[in-house]
Amino acid sequence: MTDTQAANLFAPLLRSTAKTEHFSELLARPGLRIERIVSTGQCSPANFWYDQAEGEWVAVLQGEAKLRFEDKVLHLKAGDYVDIPPHCRHRVDWTAPDQTTIWLAVFYTA
Repeated sequence: MTDTQAANLFAPLLRSTAKTEHFSELLARPGLRIERIVSTGQCSPANFWYDQAEGEWVAVLQGEAKLRFEDKVLHLKAGDYVDIPPHCRHRVDWTAPDQTTIWLAVFYTA
């Protein structure tokens, strides 16, 4: 018998007034990590770039955000997703300040 429980990606959603997003690890396995990220108007600090050793597949489940890469900006809305290869520099330029943006991020090693 397994100890299996259901959970919901949309609850609880506490509106944050913090300067940083809220990260919740949902699952971790060797070579794989899944997180829920909740943004309420936050963005990456000025001149900060993510440069991760792992790949990241990320989807916006609710809300809107703008991801900046060195050569383009993607405006993501609910249902949009992108696969970010390892060491692809990127940053969060904007998340909607008037709504909660929920991301589902899957980090993986190749």
